Amino acid sequence: MSIPRATYRLQFREGMTFPRAAEIVPYLADLGISHLYASPIFTAAPGSTHGYDVADHQELDPALGGEEGFALLAKSLKEQGLGLILDIVPNHMAVSTTNPWWRDVLKHGRESRYARHFDIDWDAPKLLLPVLGEPYGEALAQGKLELKFTEQTGELVFCYYDLALPLAPSSVSLFPGKEGISPSELAKVNADKELLHRIHEAQVWRLAYWRLAREALTYRRFFEISDLIGVRVEDPKVFADVHQLPLQLVRDGIVDGLRIDHIDGLVDPKAYLSELREASGLDYVVVEKILGTEEDLRSDWQCAGTTGYEVARFITALQVDPRHGEAMTEAWGRFTGDALKFSREVLEAKRRILTVNLASELDALVSLAHGIAIEDIATRDYGRDALRRAIVELAAALPVYRTYIDQEDATAEDRVLLIKAADRVGQGRMVEDVGVVSFLVSLLLDQVGKSERRTAFVSRFQQTTGPLTAKAVEDTVFYRYNRLIALNEVGAEPDAFGLEPKAFHNSMQKRAKDWPRAMSTTATHDTKRGEDARARLAVLSEMPQEWTAAVSRWHDMAGSLRNGLPGADEEWLFYQALVGAWPPDLSLEDEDGLRALAGRLAAFMIKALREAKLHTSWTHRNEPYEAAVESYVRGVFAPENRELLRDVHAMVAAIEPAGIVNSLAQLALKLTLPGIPDIYQGCELFDFSMVDPDNRRPVDFALRRKLLEDVRRATPEEAMGRWREGLPKLWLLERLLGLRRSHADLFDRGGYEPVTVRGDATAHVVAYERMLDDRRIIVAVPRLILRYCEPEKLSWINDAFARTRLHLPGEFKTLTGGTVGKEKVDLSDLWRRFPVAVLISA
Repeated sequence: MSIPRATYRLQFREGMTFPRAAEIVPYLADLGISHLYASPIFTAAPGSTHGYDVADHQELDPALGGEEGFALLAKSLKEQGLGLILDIVPNHMAVSTTNPWWRDVLKHGRESRYARHFDIDWDAPKLLLPVLGEPYGEALAQGKLELKFTEQTGELVFCYYDLALPLAPSSVSLFPGKEGISPSELAKVNADKELLHRIHEAQVWRLAYWRLAREALTYRRFFEISDLIGVRVEDPKVFADVHQLPLQLVRDGIVDGLRIDHIDGLVDPKAYLSELREASGLDYVVVEKILGTEEDLRSDWQCAGTTGYEVARFITALQVDPRHGEAMTEAWGRFTGDALKFSREVLEAKRRILTVNLASELDALVSLAHGIAIEDIATRDYGRDALRRAIVELAAALPVYRTYIDQEDATAEDRVLLIKAADRVGQGRMVEDVGVVSFLVSLLLDQVGKSERRTAFVSRFQQTTGPLTAKAVEDTVFYRYNRLIALNEVGAEPDAFGLEPKAFHNSMQKRAKDWPRAMSTTATHDTKRGEDARARLAVLSEMPQEWTAAVSRWHDMAGSLRNGLPGADEEWLFYQALVGAWPPDLSLEDEDGLRALAGRLAAFMIKALREAKLHTSWTHRNEPYEAAVESYVRGVFAPENRELLRDVHAMVAAIEPAGIVNSLAQLALKLTLPGIPDIYQGCELFDFSMVDPDNRRPVDFALRRKLLEDVRRATPEEAMGRWREGLPKLWLLERLLGLRRSHADLFDRGGYEPVTVRGDATAHVVAYERMLDDRRIIVAVPRLILRYCEPEKLSWINDAFARTRLHLPGEFKTLTGGTVGKEKVDLSDLWRRFPVAVLISA
């Protein structure tokens, strides 16, 4: 069962262990899941909350239950007939002394057997460790640096608080006595700052102030996180060491598929996937890859496709009304005083990120380019500053995360991308000598048979533009460009306001042809908000005037709370976040629930402000500003401002019916479109979470087990009647997972075609069929239906669709029971019992 039918993403850590997961497996099997999709399970840095900071690729994390606990999970999966997909992290590891490879490098430097496992600049004078909370001189003078003997092994280590670094064997000669230092002499040595400094300087590493990381780091890191070091998985020996345990689990028949984290971080993703296929024999490997809006996954990659960010983008865009994009932009601009231009903000953010946050990466590129330039009399006059400006502009102008130039030369696609980027640079006039840009493009495109330095430049440039784009777009502009935050999602384009059904169908037909087994996801551990919060917020696109009026009212009602803070754009963001996150069962009388929501929103706003990097940031916190914003958020929830909350609650109630319909349509689409649907943990019920860590809170699986029993007995009407508990979503999910089980080959190999809809409300319907041989499944879901919904009631005016019909090729059974056809069927009849329709050929 190597090809999944439907996956369930489980986040290990934070209370989720192997034994705990083993207990959940029977529920997942009962629900209809075919594969557990596990977050990283190998030993991570101490205290890790996510597992992407792997410390040992060759050990199952003892914190999760180790080998014994994993055996319980594997046994439970086998007994229940479920497969396992593992999320692995080949690009980076934890910069932690618990990482045995890293510890050996710290001790032996370039002589370490693992020196080439990491992407380290061994030509640099020292291996820089930017971990100090103050400059090195201050730490030394204040006695924060000292030698200690470890309790476990008695090894002498160099310490800064809890950090204990191994010493180079050659540095023993600096200690008193021929055999090194004795415990009784330790205090004397630690008191001798000059000797302690000499011992520090004798190491292969150098402790430094944490702020130095951005401009002087001597190893490739993950994004701008200095605690994560790049791994040279392109080296066959490194590849073998990184994949030893995962491949063993594949050979043992325990693991059926792999998810490759941050594929864009690798030197050559195509070569990596080819090597992985040969080593594993797996048919199911998916890659975490964010595609540009006009970008396709490379067809020669040996994988099943992406993890599915683009599906979430398509579905949300389908639920946003393109007719009101201009009105929403104008409303946002009037309220905030400045309707930002998305492309301009991205360009400026890229420039800032590369020159400040990623300054060390930029410096490495400049050094490589300058070293190449001075070797040729035609280019030796290109100075470092000119090269720096040109690199910044070329990287910022690239419209995708990265190119994929390898030893076999650049593809036609990469050539077009880079030439277009160079043209944009020329038009922008930020680079005075366009010949420098041409030189850089030639380095990238004409490197076959060239020098090792040129190959290094190509690799480093491509490994830098991915993090650059991610940090500038998702982690900066997505928190500035707040027109409609339903669109500010990983893999999406906030500037693209809505998608017509025809374009949606075209994309799905292409997906069915090119990547029919790629994942389809609407929520992950990285999404900016819960899938149902996003579906609810999409409704705002249908009512820009009403939304603007509401925000203006709330702005006036909260005037005494602001004292000038937050700014208008942050306030516009806050009210969207509040409306999106409001739990369906939260009443204005529930003080504990209101306080909990206030705390969650305060945490979200502080994170959003730091990510936006305008008034505060992670590296330069404006504590008074943050405190003022938090006070404002909590003040909104204070009892004396209950009238404001009552108005907010009324807005939530007004859009809730359309939001719930959007949620159910989203689920029906994900479960029936081409691809393998993934259910993020807990999303069987409605999920109105915000960005992490809010979306990684513990899941009540006992509640879900109980409700699953309820939905098995419930009619569609009964499920809809308990919508505040999330029953309609679970009801639909359980039925659709059953349908995927009974029609597995149709969903795996079936085609995709739009279904003709005729009548008065065709713009409010999306209908298509999945077909294989003479079997068909037809799906029809509503869109943009706010005006058809009644406030505070989960019902809608079905008669509006009495004159809108599907044309059926025969008789069909419905998911809600009964039979329809032949030829024409009114959508008002199909949606009378449940807001989405799934028809199965009789």
